Formats: sequence, C-alpha cells, structure tokens
Amino acid sequence: MKNHVKLLYILTVVKIILPFLLQDASYQPHRDEFLYLAEGQHLAWGYMEVPPLLSVFAWLTHLFGGSMFWIKFWPSLFGGLTFFLTGKIIISLGGRAFAVWLAFLPFALDGYLRLFFLFQPNFLEVFFWTAIAFSIIQYIQTNKNKWLYYCGLCVGLGLMSKYSVAFYTISILAGLVMTPQRKIFANKHLYFAAIIAIIIFLPNIIWQYNHLFPVLHHMKELQETQLQYINRPAFIIDQFMMNLPCVFIWIAGLLTLFFSSSLRAYRFIAWAYLFVIILLLYLQGKSYYALGAYPVLFAFGAFQLEKITSKRFRWTRFAMILFPVALGLFSLPLVLPIAKPEKLANYYQKTGMNKTGDFKWEDLKTHPLPQDFADMIGWKELAKKVAAVYSTLPSEQKQSIFIYCRGYYSAGALNYYGPSLGLPEAYSDDANFLWWLPDSSHSKNMLFIGHNIPKKDDLVFQQYEKYEIKDSVNMPLFRENGIKVVLFENGNDSLNTFINRSIAEQRAEFLRK
Repeated sequence: MKNHVKLLYILTVVKIILPFLLQDASYQPHRDEFLYLAEGQHLAWGYMEVPPLLSVFAWLTHLFGGSMFWIKFWPSLFGGLTFFLTGKIIISLGGRAFAVWLAFLPFALDGYLRLFFLFQPNFLEVFFWTAIAFSIIQYIQTNKNKWLYYCGLCVGLGLMSKYSVAFYTISILAGLVMTPQRKIFANKHLYFAAIIAIIIFLPNIIWQYNHLFPVLHHMKELQETQLQYINRPAFIIDQFMMNLPCVFIWIAGLLTLFFSSSLRAYRFIAWAYLFVIILLLYLQGKSYYALGAYPVLFAFGAFQLEKITSKRFRWTRFAMILFPVALGLFSLPLVLPIAKPEKLANYYQKTGMNKTGDFKWEDLKTHPLPQDFADMIGWKELAKKVAAVYSTLPSEQKQSIFIYCRGYYSAGALNYYGPSLGLPEAYSDDANFLWWLPDSSHSKNMLFIGHNIPKKDDLVFQQYEKYEIKDSVNMPLFRENGIKVVLFENGNDSLNTFINRSIAEQRAEFLRK
C-alpha cells in the first residue's frame, strides 16, 4: 500500500476519534438530539421534521445502551467516511500525501468538527452530498455503469436522511447539463438508477401523503420563525466564515474546476456549487445548509495546490499548513465546547470572541455562549428537579400523574435521563411527540414542564382545582434557564375529555380522511 493511501486511512481514523478527545465531558446531548433519539424508540417511515434514516441509528444507539459514546459515534463515523471519500477523489486524480493532509484540515479545524459530532440529520446529509459527487466522478473516470447505480443508491438513502439532498441532486444534474458531461443523459442506466432512488424514497413519500405532507407544515413554520430573518449578504459571508481556516482550499478548488483545462471533465461540480448556492439564497436557507457542497471542492483544491507547488514555491506548503492550524486552534473553542461552560464564557469575553455572530441566537439577542453549546447543558439538572418533585408525591398522585412538557427537548431529556431517576414517561404535543401521546388520558394530576404558566383561555388547564410552582432551573448559561416544574392537582371529571379532544384535533391536522 502506497504511503499516501496509508495516510488516508490513518487520518480517517483520527477524524473519527478526534472530537471525543476534544469535547469536555461535562456536556450533555444537544436539545435536538433528544428528539432524534426518541424517534429511534418509535420507528416509522417518516416524521414531522425529518425522513426516517436517522431513526435507524437512534434505534442502534438505544440497542447499544444509549450512552453519549454511541450518540456521538455515528456522526463521528460518517465524518470519517466523508473525509475518506474526499481523500479518494484526491488519489483518483493523482494526488499524494500533501493534498491528503490539506483536505484533512477542514475536517479537523473548522465547522465540520462540530457538524460531525452532533447526532442530527446534517451529518448524513453532508456524507450523501459528497457520495453523490464521488459516484459521478468515478463514473466519468471509469465509464462503469455501476457508479450510476451507486449514485442512485446514495440519492435514495440521502433523501431518506434529509430532504435537502434533493437540492444538491438537482444542482448536480444542472451542472452536468452545463458541460459536455451532459452525454450522461443518453445512458439508460442513469434512469434505472433514478428508479432505484425513487423506490428507496417511496415509503417516505407514501407516509408524507398519508399525513398531509407535514414537511410542508414544518417548512412553513421554519419560514415564519427562523428563515424570514435570514440575511442574504450574511449568507454569502458565512460561506467564507464557516470554513475560514481553510477557505483558500475550497476557493482554489472552485477556480480550478472553472478554469483548468486538465480538469474540465469535472467542471459540472463547480456549476453544481453555484446552482446550490443560488437555490439556497432564493429559498432563504441557513448558511450551514450549504456545508455538503464543500468536501468535493476541498478535494480538487487540495489536489491543485499540491500540483502547483510540486516543483516551485514548495515553501508555501508550510504556510498552507501552519496558517489553518494556527487560526483553527485559536477558533477551536467556537467549534467545540472544549471546556466547561463558565470557563468558555469567560474566555469568550476576555478574547472578544463574544462579539462575533456565533453568539447571536435565534431570538436575535447576544448571549454568553454559542447557542449550540447552551443547548448541551442543563438537561440532566432539569430531569433531577422533576424527579425530586415526583418523589415527594403521594403514591395515589403518582399513579394518576401525567408529565407534560411544552417542548420536545424537555420531554426528550426527561425520557433520556428519567428511567434512571425513577420517572415515568414524559409527553409533549410538540413536534413528533404529538404522535406518541396516549390515545386516551385517565389522569387527575399533571407535572407541567415549561417557562410560562398556561393562560386562562387554555381549557385543559382550567379543569384543575389548583396549581403550584414546585421548582425551576437556575442555570444562567442554559438556553432553557428558568424553566419551571409546576404541579396541577385534582382535575375534574371533564379533564380527560378536554385532553383527548385536544390531542385528536391536533392530530387531525396531519391525517388524511
């Protein structure tokens, strides 16, 4: 095995284990990870927010014990596989060790380090974007139809992981149309591969149809609550900032693909990049939605930078390694939570990092921690407080208690930590938790987990005789700081009728008659 191939395998393993070594052990699962973990206990062909593939890995996580290691193992593994495909592209072009090292830097130093350590659909999405491009590149290099079928498989599985894989698929096809590689459309195997992709994706299409396409409801909700605040110039700037330590590598790749005559066979990749950026700008997508388009650009950029410095200007190779490493190490505390929250908050303040955009949350306010980091603390403490309140209840109340959470995140956290604390299952009508509510309620009392006491026009909560705030979380750096544990007692005879009616009405919005 050649040295640069050995290097690729070694760095792939390093990529997989690196985030385990860097992230401080005090952090807990991210708020969204609790939702995806819960889906692994309710396997289905679809969910309100995402397609079903991630739930398979959630199911495996639970099968292996549900520890933090297994939660983080899957994104780390796919991060390594994404880098491996990037390196394979380099080697297929004739690249050697320096190019492999260059391509490794983005995965070890910038936003990909965090992306491939969060158990969210994005790690699958970026992998499949890269795999789709890799398959087409291999087809062009070998003219073997099997790569078209691999591409169809990746498109189908990609769509079962995140719907935005369709954006890149469309962009790749548009890129092929813009170049002489459009001859691929005369190959019947391309259409057979497309049929395979459709067959793989079909169960989710049927699920979406039967549930009145909740993905459209979810997209509308995103548009109203988050995407309407997207600033298009900021989106463009973020494409540079997300990969800042290694930005010169993907820029070199993009320019090379457009202007190099020796690599013109792959120019469709450059066009695909432009198409997907334009598409995301039009749809007001978030900046990180484009992260899947960069690994293949890193491959071509690293290859070209190695090539042009192979005989002249070899000294620049030191700068190309040292600059990203220096800048990456400085910004590492923004990429992963490598120290306890209080220590990080002090560090950000002393260095002035807290004045960057990473500290402006979805509420458009500036906070002491990046939002993702504030979403990784406080959940176990919340579960302990709920368990402490639950343990003080008389046995009669415990038997008729209903634990209701305003948000999917608190319900997911309680169900993750709750069994070891003696808590019964917690419920919510937020996100996909709506489907997991019991069909009929027989409770008399409720532990309510939320920030605000329900208003007087909330008919369900008006059926209780009294309520009392039992506790609340006091962790200033926690995103859900101040969340309350409230005991509602002595529901009247109409309570369960109102609860059952409310659940039925909410579900009816997503059920085809």
